[in-house]
Amino acid sequence: MKYVHHYSSPLGTMTMSSDGNALTGLWFDGQSDLDKSLDSSSTGESLPIFRQTSQWLEIYFKGGIPDFTPPLSFETTDFRRAVWNILLTIPYGRTMSYGEIAKKIALQQGLKRMSAQAVGGAVGHNPIALIVPCHRVIGADGSLTGYAAGLDRKEALLRLERII
Repeated sequence: MKYVHHYSSPLGTMTMSSDGNALTGLWFDGQSDLDKSLDSSSTGESLPIFRQTSQWLEIYFKGGIPDFTPPLSFETTDFRRAVWNILLTIPYGRTMSYGEIAKKIALQQGLKRMSAQAVGGAVGHNPIALIVPCHRVIGADGSLTGYAAGLDRKEALLRLERII
């Protein structure tokens, strides 16, 4: 069973999902990839994972750097998990390009090279916004490229972190 909780952020309402123990999703409402299966889910406003995630978001949106990560659970392919684990290493206030991530994946997998476009596809399917910081991924030329929640939100998040 999936549980959901809604959080009111300065950039719009967000929806969290959980399996009851770990966070399985965090999206801005209206995002193109919002999990449609959540419609029939139960609310779980008192779940510890939702309290932890809300606390993380409160710290983040006040311009702080959370010193903890709520328990996360990814139901995905090994490749996407590898990309998302790299995203988790991008520090607050820093960015990484798709190409840099591709080089890291290639090294991990013993390959000569990895497609930055394949990495972009995995980044674009990240189900846990902000905590898995896909907003910190930029183009090789430093440009702000796609963000499922909209480039205006990506820009606002990078401004909050004083990146731009």
